[in-house]
Parts: sequence; structure tokens; C-alpha cells
Amino acid sequence: MLPTPKKVKIAAGGAEGDFKLTAFDKALLDAGIGNINLIRVSSILPPNCTFEDDFPVPPGSLTPTAYGYLMSDQPGQRIAAAIGVGFSEDDYGVIMEFSGYCTKEEAEARVTAMVREAFTVRGKTLKEVKALGVSRVVEKTAAVVAAAVLWY
Repeated sequence: MLPTPKKVKIAAGGAEGDFKLTAFDKALLDAGIGNINLIRVSSILPPNCTFEDDFPVPPGSLTPTAYGYLMSDQPGQRIAAAIGVGFSEDDYGVIMEFSGYCTKEEAEARVTAMVREAFTVRGKTLKEVKALGVSRVVEKTAAVVAAAVLWY
């Protein structure tokens, strides 16, 4: 059985690269999470998980992460990604991610609305939402990523 994470941070980044995958790698580096192994998780924030602006994660660590990303090789196209984390007063929370062709502000608004809906569907009281997004206009080949990184 895996341990339950106790803290969460959010990160976002964007970058250009020669290839889609190298643009994605550079976006991860820009977000400050390029040297860890992301284990993609879905939408539940563990109970008693606290938000921290940042915390160190050792390079190569297997790291539970909810993330949205988008890569494009269409010059002039605007791409965006955002992450939203909803906290309850005393129970588990919800994480929502989004990627699309819009502004950073539109992406952040979308994840915030999705967090609110997820709490409503569960009949839970939402205490706070933390949202972070990124957008960029593609020059040649670009990627954006937004993530909620969970740690112990």
C-alpha cells in the first residue's frame, strides 16, 4: 500500500522546443517539476493535505501528480493549461485540470468552475480554491503544463 500524501503544491510552465516532447520537457522544467517522475493521479486531494507554496522533491522521485497539458506545432495558436485544487474544511478535497485553446485567465476560470461543481455534486462545503494557469502563443513547437504535485 502506498502512503497517503500530506501536502500539495501547484505549478505551471510553458516553453518552446524543437519537438513536441522536448517542448513538454522544457515546460515541466519551467514549472519546476522537470526532474521528477510524475505518476498521474485523478481528482481527489487526500484528507488533511495542506497547501504549501513550494517544497523540495528529490530528483527522480515517483511523485503523485494531477496535471493537464497541451502541445502544439501550429504557429500563432494560443494554448493554455490550468490546475485547480479545492479544499474542504475538514475532509478530502478535489483537483481539476484543464488544457485548451484559450487564455490563462479562461483556463483558470474553467478549473475553478469545475472544482465548484465537483464539490456541489459531492454535497461538500468548499472552503478555498487555489488555481494556477499558463498560456502562450506558439512560435514553432510549444507546450504548456499545469500540475498539482502531492508529497509526503
